[in-house]
Amino acid sequence: MSKRLALALPLLLAAVLPASAAVKASDVIGRAIDGFVRPAYASLDEHAAGLAKTMHQLCETPSEQNLEAARSVFSGTVEAWSVAEIIAFGPVKENNRLERMLYWPDRKSIGLRQVQSTLAAKDPSAADPAQLAQKSVAMQGLGALEYVLYGDGAEMLARKDDPYRCAYGAAVAGNIEAISGEVRDAWNKPDGFASLWANPGPKNPLYRDGNEAVTELVGVFINELDMIRDVRLKGFLGAKPDADKPKQAIYWRSRNTTASLAANLSGIDELFRASRLGDALPTDARWMAESIHIQLANGVTTAKSVGRPIDKALADPSLRDKLEHFALITSSLSTLIGTRMTAEFGLTAGFSSLDGD
Repeated sequence: MSKRLALALPLLLAAVLPASAAVKASDVIGRAIDGFVRPAYASLDEHAAGLAKTMHQLCETPSEQNLEAARSVFSGTVEAWSVAEIIAFGPVKENNRLERMLYWPDRKSIGLRQVQSTLAAKDPSAADPAQLAQKSVAMQGLGALEYVLYGDGAEMLARKDDPYRCAYGAAVAGNIEAISGEVRDAWNKPDGFASLWANPGPKNPLYRDGNEAVTELVGVFINELDMIRDVRLKGFLGAKPDADKPKQAIYWRSRNTTASLAANLSGIDELFRASRLGDALPTDARWMAESIHIQLANGVTTAKSVGRPIDKALADPSLRDKLEHFALITSSLSTLIGTRMTAEFGLTAGFSSLDGD
């Protein structure tokens, strides 16, 4: 349990929950795993397998058509990852998988320089997925592949002039596929992390009671909303237009910035609905669940409606206003979930799993 999370949810952790409560923590977590986590990582793995395949096709037959196909599948993989990445604990935290999948933010451009120097040196070991997996985390994930497909010199991929660039990109795609498969398999293991999370109890090394298990779930909503707003969005959206930094935006080269933000919120909405956490609210507070869903859906629609490269969006006052509105939606959600909903769970009966049932 992280210190940040424990501090964020004092009421939830302090709650004394009667055994007669209608909603069990283990049921909520079980629904979250089966209804969201496993399908999200299965979808990511499917997209990653397609990405590896299209990269190999591009390398075998360089053409504008195959380059566009690879870019399209890359964007689909970014979206699938942006849904799944809200589950930033458990198997994805092992073996540096989270950082290997996405090294970001890269404020000092360390990863960018490593990728550029690899392409310049044509390092043969970086074109081998097995050897690449042992190298710097910044060289082997979505950020690295984005530069290969969209960065300076990417147009060479449509011709036979630069086979190394494509070979390195194919190795990165193979690595993304491997990581995705490992995480999917780990969540599906009968005796793995999913079982620990869904079966809290005094002998459980990670979750001693239902409150700790549910705190992990609620922490996804609180921490990821903070990440989306304060790290992803405000990393490039300044307090005023002259403070904007479009090249600090995630996925700016591939024009996936707002699509990724939309997918992050979409993932939160899917997880919230799959877990049916709102069912645990007292009757007179059930409105919160519907309000949370409506605001999340509005946030997704708002982000998707920006629909232009981020530098162009920031230069257009009406589109920039939409990004400001997106920030307000996430702030409202942070208050609704992080303050009001947790207070309800802290002050009233919500979960009956102090004994781990």
